[in-house]
Amino acid sequence: MDQAFSTRAVHAGRGDFIEKGVHAPPLDLSTTYPTPDLELAARSFDSLVAGDEPQGGSFVYQRLFNPTTDRFERALAELEGAEDAAAFSSGMAALSAVLLAAKSRGAHVVAVRPMYGTADHLLTSRLLGLGVTWTTQDDIADAIRPDTALVVIETPANPTLNLIDIASVVRQAGAVPVLVDSTFATPVLQQPLALGAALVLHSATKFLGGHGDVLAGVVAGSHTMVRDIKHVRAATGGLLHPLSSYLLHRGLPTLQLRVERAQATAGDLAARLAADSRVASVRFPGLPGQDPRTLIGRQMLGPGSILAFELASDDPQVMRNFVGALQLITPAVSLGSTDTLIQPPAALTHRVVDQHARQDAGISQGLLRMSVGLEDARDLWRDLDRALATVPSHAVTTERIPALAG
Repeated sequence: MDQAFSTRAVHAGRGDFIEKGVHAPPLDLSTTYPTPDLELAARSFDSLVAGDEPQGGSFVYQRLFNPTTDRFERALAELEGAEDAAAFSSGMAALSAVLLAAKSRGAHVVAVRPMYGTADHLLTSRLLGLGVTWTTQDDIADAIRPDTALVVIETPANPTLNLIDIASVVRQAGAVPVLVDSTFATPVLQQPLALGAALVLHSATKFLGGHGDVLAGVVAGSHTMVRDIKHVRAATGGLLHPLSSYLLHRGLPTLQLRVERAQATAGDLAARLAADSRVASVRFPGLPGQDPRTLIGRQMLGPGSILAFELASDDPQVMRNFVGALQLITPAVSLGSTDTLIQPPAALTHRVVDQHARQDAGISQGLLRMSVGLEDARDLWRDLDRALATVPSHAVTTERIPALAG
């Protein structure tokens, strides 16, 4: 019988707990494992280096395999409807391994902007020996070449919250695998593999970790593709530390609660900001007119909890005054934590992206990205309102500000 996501999130990766006599996920911090039977250990070593499961002889060495990390991978794979998953020391380590594994199919990637700034930089810099063609979501087919190994998209996009139609991209890509960075959506709101994507990637540092204390990445997909990615991981040494794996697995049962609570607050704040004359524009998929392809409800179960906005003045000092006046909201990069974070992408997370490319993607110098946390919506609005008082404005009226729900 099919179970609800919330039920699966609680029990994923815990199927053998009764047999083992434990109630919390076991934490194995071993960096090396005994190899009393050299023949079995060698067989296991060969299997792990190739990206396969251990063969019973020994786990040999933590760079190759860790049972605590394996538990989290199996849990995340279940929530994404995937056959397998591979966890890494960061989201960028996960993306790098995916790209290196893809080189066996070709030396070219098709990608859509905007995406996370360092991911953009990695592709553009050709550090991994792959060329990239940047295109739009409607022109994927025209960008595909005989040596195209992968199509890379991020939806919702960082930091503009643009939504990309995954099923349309998959159709255009044809036989070329599609990787979807679904960090902003999480498996709670979006299931890219069910829409035909070959791989789904998360910066697990964000919502999956959820508490600002884990640096991690994870990619899920078929056994065959993940095997190739684990082969790269075994060779390059990016396996996620078991303590981080433990914390991520521990946090999965509350993922849906955290995402849905933050999403509700983000909707309230986005509406208030959109009605405020001290704000020039707000980008949030839940606002009217910001989901032209009607993907909310069809591709995503909700708009998420990230929003972006521009102040009514583009004077850099105005932004500095605004950020400096915040007392509750934390000025910091990253997102998906229990507390609300805000940062200017052009100056921080996306400063490694070419300036013209940033501008073309709608990432202006005055754009602020806010990751809404679990605080009370009224407290967050009071903090924003206090900071907005530093922004020059005319004719700000309380009638233009909608009431908060509840």
